[in-house]
Amino acid sequence: MFGGSNLQVSGPTGAMTVVLVPVIAKFGASGVLMVGVMAGIVLIGLALARLGRYVRYLPTPVIEGFTAGIAVVIALQQVPAALGVTGAHGEKVWAVAADAAARFAADPHPAPIAVALGVAAVMLLGARWRPGLPFSLIAVAAATGLAQLAPLSLGRIGALPVGLPTPSLDFLSLHAVGALVPSALAVAALAALESLLSATVADAMSVNEQHDPDRELFGQGLANLVTPVFGGIPATAAIARTAVNVRAGAGSKLAALTHAIALAVIVLVAAPLVGRIPLAALAGVLLATTVRMVEASALLALARSGRGDALVLALTFTVTVAMDLVTAVAVGLGVAVVLALRAVARTARLQQVPLEAGDHSAEEHQLLAEHIVAYRLDGPLFFAAAHHFLLELTEVADVRVIILRMSRVSTIDATGAHVLGHAITRLQRRGITVLLSGIAPDHEQVLSTLGVAEQLRRDGRVFPDTPTAIKYARTHLVHTLPRPHDPAGAFRSPRTTPSLDASPRTHGEQPCEYS
Repeated sequence: MFGGSNLQVSGPTGAMTVVLVPVIAKFGASGVLMVGVMAGIVLIGLALARLGRYVRYLPTPVIEGFTAGIAVVIALQQVPAALGVTGAHGEKVWAVAADAAARFAADPHPAPIAVALGVAAVMLLGARWRPGLPFSLIAVAAATGLAQLAPLSLGRIGALPVGLPTPSLDFLSLHAVGALVPSALAVAALAALESLLSATVADAMSVNEQHDPDRELFGQGLANLVTPVFGGIPATAAIARTAVNVRAGAGSKLAALTHAIALAVIVLVAAPLVGRIPLAALAGVLLATTVRMVEASALLALARSGRGDALVLALTFTVTVAMDLVTAVAVGLGVAVVLALRAVARTARLQQVPLEAGDHSAEEHQLLAEHIVAYRLDGPLFFAAAHHFLLELTEVADVRVIILRMSRVSTIDATGAHVLGHAITRLQRRGITVLLSGIAPDHEQVLSTLGVAEQLRRDGRVFPDTPTAIKYARTHLVHTLPRPHDPAGAFRSPRTTPSLDASPRTHGEQPCEYS
């Protein structure tokens, strides 16, 4: 009722139990119920702060890699039931699946795997033939009837509890709040991430669906506030159930409500009947769902779109299967951010631009051009691009004046400002006059706060536009360079002319002034 996704189905998940097992060991069952309430409060706070919207900034390769990884994880979780193996163990889902396969190889039982593959085949083929029919229910019912009539060695769901516990608040303990805060924050973070990712996956699997992330967090928060009152563990959106829901043809929240009512009826009325369903049949339902979750064409298209996207996709997928979904999203997002910064940094350019002829003669303009160089900075000047900028600028050949045109700098951070200041200092130590022009108002604050180019401001060498800076440079050099008619100094290269030397010149030249 309060969730933000039309297709989401919530409940307990395997990822959540990993966080809760240490809480049970240390604080007991009441500690888990307290953690659920505290996590619910945190989720509601996240929703009110409208932080859920930031999940939309997750890159597509991360979401696709996560979806494919979750599909494989769900399939691996079904391996023991599909093989009819009990007692398989391991720290990770792939380890449990490997142990189950080894046990099956040592003592094979064909009936469970035949039932699982049969149910999966009925679902996949039936969806192509008549998409509107609930072939998952038909296949499970047929498998249950077969298990009852034929002497097959199939594991069953087994006895289920009948009825719900009496609502109670006896687990509340204010003294335990401080000790449970870290666990509650971990549960809230996992619930938020898994719910929002599940909703994103559901949107991608459907048509014209768009969830409201903040409302979804609010709904999950309310659910976790209510669940502990009935003795339930913290819950989140269940990706496996949500995927089954979408592939079964769900189109509104009525499907999730029906799911809840069906579970309530099972617990209150039909527990003995449901307990006879073979585990292999349910494994077949989820195996078919995982096949339909993954769109191979979309994965191949992403893998071919670029090396960066392929790397993020592969990393997210691998870490999801090998470790857990939280680590996978963190790794995938981290690599995607680094690659994005690298791409943005490459857009930063330092480009030499020609001087305008103005009112000067061609000979005088050529002479001035030998001593004045104007560079235009394009793009962002931030930590990822600053080092390249410093190397390129400080390798400028010997000139008298460098004009840095800043009007096209899109952004500048503290690192970029420091590097700019360092480059100016190094150029001045080489006897080169540096002029700045076109600094944007929002960049002025960063430069002023960090004290960059303060000496240039005091010397009047920061200009609002480039023409003013060029005019200052020409006026400055006209009085210090040899005139065009002077045969001793005209058109000499700045690398060979004595005018670059700070010592007094002959032929009536004035001493050169340096910053």
